[in-house]
Amino acid sequence: MRSRWQGFQSVLGPEIERFVEYKRALRRRYVSEEKVLRLLDAFLIRRAIGSVNAITPELLQQFLATRHHRRPRSYNELLGVVRRLFEWIVAQGRLERSPVRAGKRRESSKRIPYLFDAEDARRLLDLAGRLPDQSRAPLRGPTYRTIFALLYGLGLRVGEVSRLQRQDVDLDRDLLRIRGTKFGKDRLVPFGPRMAKLLHCHLELRGDEVLAPEAPLFSFTKRGHVHPGTISQTFRHLVPKLGLVVPAGTSPPHVHDLRHAFAVGTLLRWYREGVDPTARLFHLATFLGHVNPSSTAVYLTITPELIAAANRRFESFATLAVKEVSS
Repeated sequence: MRSRWQGFQSVLGPEIERFVEYKRALRRRYVSEEKVLRLLDAFLIRRAIGSVNAITPELLQQFLATRHHRRPRSYNELLGVVRRLFEWIVAQGRLERSPVRAGKRRESSKRIPYLFDAEDARRLLDLAGRLPDQSRAPLRGPTYRTIFALLYGLGLRVGEVSRLQRQDVDLDRDLLRIRGTKFGKDRLVPFGPRMAKLLHCHLELRGDEVLAPEAPLFSFTKRGHVHPGTISQTFRHLVPKLGLVVPAGTSPPHVHDLRHAFAVGTLLRWYREGVDPTARLFHLATFLGHVNPSSTAVYLTITPELIAAANRRFESFATLAVKEVSS
């Protein structure tokens, strides 16, 4: 049995506690980062470190080595959390210099995500809708069909869909309230008539189970919301049945790729409609729940369709410019 968390107990404990409070005061959830700092705290206790000044670069390198992160990105994220902690401690005047000396691992060329098109998404929803009920998962098919529709149709994060409650669905105004996002902020997400119909059908199927405002929108048991990990696992179970052809240099499909597909699809639609994407990027960032448009740019993967649309836009602009010069 796991021992109950008793708080940060190492010599660095008070500093870590204040650092986490500082981050959350900035409206950061800081959940995964706190887990990393708990591991660091436990490591310092096991090594019987008695003072902050005894935390050397070599000691921190040993801590980083204990985590066995094979992927450079995972290692760099771990290193980043530790580095930011000590930079903050130095800024507070409690250390003269950060003991973090380790450098980032070089990441290999990044593979682009698999982008689901409308036909891929339709087949995914059809497969999800046919999932059989289980003893502990009634209405399994309709539930997952609605979940994947929200992920693809509105670009929501898996955790955001998982945490939805009955009170977050406003069918009068066609709005979803997304609470406790990645950056600790709430936002309103509008949806169209087809999504409204889907949500209405889901609520009717659930019946009395979702009458309470705090009731989970997606749940199979009385224990609470469907876990994000369970959603991802179900997605991985369905993907092989789709018979997708993954292009060279593209990562195998992940559930988060549905969010990528929404962002790229939105940009492509703007190109085709003659809308300037740069003028609308802030709108998309707000819709996706990003702090600034630079975060949204991560999702705007270059695809052949985007390149073709951008080329057509440039050709149209260039043709007009040549005519003006010639006249």
